[in-house]
Formats: sequence, structure tokens, C-alpha cells
Amino acid sequence: MPNTFELSAFMPYRLAVLSERVSRRLSIEYGHTHGLNVAEWRVLVHLQRRGKVSVRDIHNCVNLEKPRVSRAVARLESAGLVQKLGKQTDGRLVAISLTGEGERALGEILPLVTEIEARLMGELSETERETFFSVMEKLHAALDGDPKARPRSAVELAPDEG
Repeated sequence: MPNTFELSAFMPYRLAVLSERVSRRLSIEYGHTHGLNVAEWRVLVHLQRRGKVSVRDIHNCVNLEKPRVSRAVARLESAGLVQKLGKQTDGRLVAISLTGEGERALGEILPLVTEIEARLMGELSETERETFFSVMEKLHAALDGDPKARPRSAVELAPDEG
């Protein structure tokens, strides 16, 4: 039987390619303006949303391996965009938070990346946008019911504050 599998038609591959293209496009903005890579960007926006958190918390919520998160945090700390604080409950755990400089950097980056998102989403009608997000949620729900799938984090399940 000949192999008729078409990678270009395989939904997981198509999602990965689209996700990577969007991430790379956004990274042009924050890379050019602030010298950040994708991991550093994800750490910064997670800290903006959640405040002081551990590397473990970031790792669990931003879809990056723990060593990559640790390297990103170290580089961001060297750049003065984040700071590490010891937690009272366990001396080995460190809380990471944005510095004033990190907040300023995000204030400059967010309008650039949200404009790109708006341009992309502007290609879709309101009905298409609603369908797009509904389909994504259905796929998440299917994975939520799969015991072998990585569970969504509490951050992925929680609506944004403000």
C-alpha cells in the first residue's frame, strides 16, 4: 500500500507552521526594538499578567521547557528587565517579577505586537473570528479529555484580568 500521508494537510503540522510564522513575525518587533527572543518575550508577558512567580510557574504556563525559561530569566535579569526575590516558604524557590524597566519595555512592545494581531485578525470576518476561537476551544476540550495530553494550566483556563 503506497504512503498517502500528506504532511501539508495534517492539522497539527499546519497549526505548528502557522503558530511559528506568527511568533517569528512578532519576534521581529520585540527583537528589533529590545533584543528579545521568543522565550524572553513570553516570560515578560507572563510576569505582567501574573506578577511574582517562580520559574516552575512560568514553565507550566508559557509552553517552554524549564531550561529555556531559566536561560530567558537569567538574560532578562542581566538586562535589568526582571528581578529575582527569595520566597519565604522555601529558600530554593525564587520569585521573579518585572522591574520598572521591564514594564517600560512591555509598554513599548505591546502596541507593536497588538497591531500585528489586529491586522491578522482583520483578515477574518466577525463570524470567522468567533468560529476560529470556538474551534480552538473545541480542540483544547478534546485534549482536556485525553489523559495522555499535557493539561492546560490554570492561566490558560482563567480569563484575563482587566
